Amino acid sequence: MGSLPNTPQRLNTVEEYKSFVDKFDTFLLDLDGVLWHGSHVLDGVVDTVDFLRKNGKRLVFVTNNSTLSRANLVKKFERLGIQASEKDIFSSAFATAVYLRNILNFPADKRVYVVGESGIVDELNAVGIKTTGASDDNGIVMTHTDFGKIEQDPSIGAVVCGFDINLNYTKLAKAFTYLNNKEQGAHFILTNDDTTFPAPNGIYPGTGSLCASLITALKRKPLVMGKPNKPMLDCFFSNYHTDPSRTCMVGDRLDTDIDFGAQGGIATLMVLTGVSTEQEALDPEQPIKPTFIIQGFGELAKVKDA
Repeated sequence: MGSLPNTPQRLNTVEEYKSFVDKFDTFLLDLDGVLWHGSHVLDGVVDTVDFLRKNGKRLVFVTNNSTLSRANLVKKFERLGIQASEKDIFSSAFATAVYLRNILNFPADKRVYVVGESGIVDELNAVGIKTTGASDDNGIVMTHTDFGKIEQDPSIGAVVCGFDINLNYTKLAKAFTYLNNKEQGAHFILTNDDTTFPAPNGIYPGTGSLCASLITALKRKPLVMGKPNKPMLDCFFSNYHTDPSRTCMVGDRLDTDIDFGAQGGIATLMVLTGVSTEQEALDPEQPIKPTFIIQGFGELAKVKDA
């Protein structure tokens, strides 16, 4: 697209919506805050998805949500009335599995300790990587006499951390122990470092916030897979052959979705149904700028009736 504008274009009319849609062949879509909040589909989204596909547009759902595997995300799409297949979904959990297998050549005799939920475990297992932790360590209450029970495990080749609604001290203590052994050399990977995430009734702490204690204690920076980081971009472009000049990233967060597109040199559309606000996007001190701003992704469905 060449250089992207410094001032976002606010899309307000059907004519502006149509001109926008005509500029692109591929849309990368965030999920939470763009398509839905929790189990509630946002207004007009189903019609917009159907309209874009009928007009030959390719939709790839790119999400930092690591709690569900692509197979389970497909089931959620189906429940919410949105058509999607596994090949249409590019999640931080899937990208982590691809990175460990293809980039790091993760040894077959090693395991990954997971601080996270089933999405990470399922995607790692799907590429032949063995795991431990996750649900195995849910509900464990440590006492001061339990520290001696946590020992080094030479079979652990990596610790992968994602969102974990059952996060407890046992998981943090084990992860710290495995990563604090320099001889063991375990890789430290975050599926994403979102500080918050949107829910139907508000915004709550995200993966980055939950894992901050590990990063602080270890004094070690993890490899972060999710948007807007380069490993996610590398994995995306190696799996999808798209023309950057005809590709647009649609998201609700400046610091993840919009920055992800900007780092990839592609246009971005910020919706106002999630975390970031229009005021934040237009702030002269804000270094990350979307190319376009629209009230909601569902607005684009109005083009079909024009």
